[in-house]
Amino acid sequence: MLILVYRETTINICRHSPVDAFTESAFKGNPAAVCLLEEEKGEKWLQLVATEFNLSETCFLTRIDLDSPNPSRLFIVYEDLLVFISMHDVCLQVKLCGHATLAASHFIFSSGLVKVNVIEFMTLSGVLTARRVSLPEVSVLSQLKSDGFCIELDFPVVPLVEYTSVEVSNISQSLNGASIVDIKKRTTEDDLLVMLSSGKTVAELQPMFEKIQKLPCRGMTVTALAPSESGFDIYSRFFLLGLDTIGNLFNACNFISGSCHRHCTLCLGTLWCQKLGKSDLVAYQASTRGGFIRFHLDERNQRVMLQGKAVTVMEGSLLV
Repeated sequence: MLILVYRETTINICRHSPVDAFTESAFKGNPAAVCLLEEEKGEKWLQLVATEFNLSETCFLTRIDLDSPNPSRLFIVYEDLLVFISMHDVCLQVKLCGHATLAASHFIFSSGLVKVNVIEFMTLSGVLTARRVSLPEVSVLSQLKSDGFCIELDFPVVPLVEYTSVEVSNISQSLNGASIVDIKKRTTEDDLLVMLSSGKTVAELQPMFEKIQKLPCRGMTVTALAPSESGFDIYSRFFLLGLDTIGNLFNACNFISGSCHRHCTLCLGTLWCQKLGKSDLVAYQASTRGGFIRFHLDERNQRVMLQGKAVTVMEGSLLV
């Protein structure tokens, strides 16, 4: 005789949603997973989940005690609570990521978790504000339908300086001989912003990743004026090369925004707004997945606002 014994167990289900950021269409832009935790989890568990999702970033939201904030982590004001956000890629934890922040904001705003239109992220570099805003009347973004709002992230201006290294010829070679108009460099990191002759060149570029790997930079954005018929102001692409956890060469290219690309994106908006004499412009990420950002430059206060949309691709639960 077979006797079956059932024992009731409590499973803390973790709600999650993969979200495509900086796009109005699913399977475009930059994907990030957003997980809403009901209890705090260890770093090992967070990293295993991020690896399981295998997306460029995974964002974890956890309700925490207002009386004991951890200043070494990222927080968000969530009505009368704080929500801890831990961001991981498949290899390591990152301090802050632009598209994951937008994805998390979209998740919170669109799921009805808050009724407010402003969320403040308390970070190591200061306060990062995410706002739910109406779509501009005249903009590429104004042509979008779906939920009728976009999210605005507020960042400080990232300064640039001229790049005078002897590596200019090597940079051109790494871009398959593309004609370079100008090169700028971030003042705080070895990130380059390379201006090319046309948006068509940016879109059709076939970079030589092995040569990029040898350049004295962490990441490189290539950009140019967009074709007049495109409806955008500028085109850009981003390339980041490195080693994964087992020492294999990989390339993280063409995602729009991101931990390193976020800074390059801010430089991109500042540079072109100043160059074109405009306070607002729309940039297109000329990659396979595509994506777009609307920039607003507040020169008086030295702030750059990034506006973008996001799409929740699916909803589910983690059972472990």
